[in-house]
Amino acid sequence: MDLEDMRPGGARPVAVRLPVEPVEAAVEADAVDAAKQAGDVAIRGPLFGVAAQDAADRQRWRVVIEVSNGCPQLARDSLNSLLWFRAKDEAQDRAERRALLAAVARLESERVDELTVLGSRYRIVRAEEYVGMGPDGIEQPRPTDPEPVTPDWGCDSRGAEIDDGLVLDPDVPVTPAQAAERLTLRDMAYTGSWYPEDVRLDSRRALDTHPDILLLPTTFKIVERTDTGWKSGSGLHVSAHEARKTLDFSLTFWEPRRRGLIPMDADRHVDARTQAAEEADSAAGELTAYAEAADRLRTGRVNQLEVLGTVYRIGRARRLLRWGPDGPEGPRPSDVSQHAPSRIHPSLDEDGNIHYEDEDHGDDDG
Repeated sequence: MDLEDMRPGGARPVAVRLPVEPVEAAVEADAVDAAKQAGDVAIRGPLFGVAAQDAADRQRWRVVIEVSNGCPQLARDSLNSLLWFRAKDEAQDRAERRALLAAVARLESERVDELTVLGSRYRIVRAEEYVGMGPDGIEQPRPTDPEPVTPDWGCDSRGAEIDDGLVLDPDVPVTPAQAAERLTLRDMAYTGSWYPEDVRLDSRRALDTHPDILLLPTTFKIVERTDTGWKSGSGLHVSAHEARKTLDFSLTFWEPRRRGLIPMDADRHVDARTQAAEEADSAAGELTAYAEAADRLRTGRVNQLEVLGTVYRIGRARRLLRWGPDGPEGPRPSDVSQHAPSRIHPSLDEDGNIHYEDEDHGDDDG
């Protein structure tokens, strides 16, 4: 995309620290190599989450809903659920529960981007997802990106969550490579004529209202090669291995069902590996191809493979969040949502009792 070289006023200096251990020094060297091999930037679009701030946090904000939602309303819905369950399970008395439920009621009917509940500020925050690009396409995982010592391929096991425990603080010192990336991307704005005018105006305005940027933790996702580039094939994952696990599941479970090789209503234990030997027609060859591709994926840190004409790659996705005098940037007027606010959970009264709409309320005549 086009990048405009603008110098926003009021930006704070970036505090830099030197690497303090060999591993960190290796990560820095990897970043330098990556800038040479995949130094171009491709913007994938905005992502949204929720951050919270208490009086004791001062300028810091805590991420309480991971910044991975594709539109603002999905983040609002997640905040709705967070506060509803807090009212149900954690409220100490009626007053606390009433305050939490009042916030839930607003989120059910309004496009709320910030609210204060029991002394805590909650804000829908906006980040930009981007990837490094080189002659070979989207950047793949780096040698120093964290990997498990013993990979766990179990479908029922869950790894760490994205942004779990993440604290946002613009003044925390960063390494030289991180500082260079922040300064390089600080002036980034949508300028291509293919973007709607309101999107471009909001993007330019953000350079003044939120002149600083923070880099959120690196994430990983499946991408698929197309005739014109690469398309997203999954959500974000906290590690390259978690993305590979999702690809393994897709190859053995979802793709065979999507293509009609395995019935959609088949038992969850039926997959390409178990079914290939059962088939005697052309489906057997396709199922075998999926099973063999998944087996190759498990041989090591495999970040790309091709099966039945589709090239899958584990892409390295990064995110930046803009920051202004009052903290992280929220949704822009031009950001659109896929749906309107609505009720998500059943009614909860101030005593913590759940009321379902279809429950029997008894005879009206008493």
